[in-house]
Formats: sequence, C-alpha cells, structure tokens
Amino acid sequence: MSQRIKPVRGLTRTYRLLVLLLRPGLMVFIKRSWSGGEKLPREGGYIVAANHMSGFDPVTTTHFLHDQGVAPKIMAKDSLWKVPVLGAFLRGTNMIPVSRGTRNASDSLDAAREALANGECVLIFPEGTLTKDPELWPMVAKTGVARLALTTGAPVIPVSQWGVQRIFRQHSKLLRLLPRKTVQVSVGDPVDLTDLQDQPLTASVLAEATERIMRAIADGVGTLRGEEPPVELFDPRSARKRTSDADNGDATKETT
Repeated sequence: MSQRIKPVRGLTRTYRLLVLLLRPGLMVFIKRSWSGGEKLPREGGYIVAANHMSGFDPVTTTHFLHDQGVAPKIMAKDSLWKVPVLGAFLRGTNMIPVSRGTRNASDSLDAAREALANGECVLIFPEGTLTKDPELWPMVAKTGVARLALTTGAPVIPVSQWGVQRIFRQHSKLLRLLPRKTVQVSVGDPVDLTDLQDQPLTASVLAEATERIMRAIADGVGTLRGEEPPVELFDPRSARKRTSDADNGDATKETT
C-alpha cells in the first residue's frame, strides 16, 4: 500500500491553488486507502481509466494521483466549463472539455493526444456519465478511451475506486463528510491491447478494447468490495430498450 506523497511537477498556478484549497479538507474529512501507485508509469504519456459512481469521483481520483506525483488532465463534459468559478479552474488547469454529439467532438481527442505526446497523464471516466448499474458496478462504456489508446499507443492504466459514493451520492446535492468515510483507490496492471494495435478501428475492435478496459476496472472494484463483479456489465442501452418494449406492450394491452 502506497500513501507516500511525491513531488508533482509541471503544475500551473491555478492547479497549485486548487490543490492548496482542496487538499487540507480532503485530508481531514476522508480516510484514504491507496494501493498500487507503483504501477503508474514514471515516464511517457499514459491514460488512467477509472469507474464513475459519484460527482465527487474526479476530486478523489485526482487526490490519489496527486499523492503519487501525478497531475492528470481530466476529460470532462464541456458544460462544466460554463459553471461560474468551476469553469475558471478547469480552464486554468488545462483540463480537456468533451463536446459530445457536436462538430467539435473530435477536438477533445486531439487535445488528449497532444497531452499524451507531451508525456502527460490523461484521466478518463470511460462510462461518460455516472454508472446506471443499481449496485454501482462499472457499466458498459463508450469507445472514446479505446480509440484514444489504439490511435496513440499510450498505455491504459485501470484505476478502481470504492467508498466515494458514501460521501456524495448520486442525484444528491449534499456532501456527507461526517462521520469520516474511507475512500479506496487501487491501480491495476496496464490493459493488454497489443493484439488490437495494428487492426483497423472497426466497431468490433473498439468494443473489444473497451470491454477489456472496463473488465479490468470492474475486477479492481470487485477486489475493493470483496465481491465478484457481474459477468456481464450493465448496459444502459439494453435497459432502455427493455423499458421501451415494456411500455409499448402495456400500451398495446390498453388498446386491445
């Protein structure tokens, strides 16, 4: 288990200010159980892929990485850049906005590729939103992380976390800081994508790479929880289809 704080290089002034503002409170109110930090690469750009259970995940994951001497560039939805104060911090720390479903959607991948080429850590929550799994297991993710990894050759490091959902629950606006909760974060071995590197980026290749990444994260979460992760990760698209089919079935019954 690694909790030794290491020096962080290359922080912007705003990044340093954010650490100065947030870290003392995190140290007071959160019990930390960090493990596997030695598995993070010490040179060259790489991708950290983490599960997403709570709106507080970026804070705790960045706290962990900062303690390992890493200042990640987080990929996050661009609407956050419009939030007063928060948007200023995101711009000042050079985080990467993601514009989904627009003509600018590819800009985020270009910015991430540039950061990786500069030897930086890019932090991604591949699910793209908070998990919809009722038990908070990682769910089927979007393929952006796979596309980024396969087009750059950057290693993908799976990071699993558990406990932050007790501090900031989904759909809640209140932080539950007391009594102190333990946040567990662990680092897994790099995800092996070597056999996919030279293949065309077809839908099946991207899906396979994404599945490997999310399976590695889910296995890590299972270890932290002391449980076996689901054999099949929750797929929100299938869930929506089942709900739609059920609603259509009910409507048919009502009209017959």
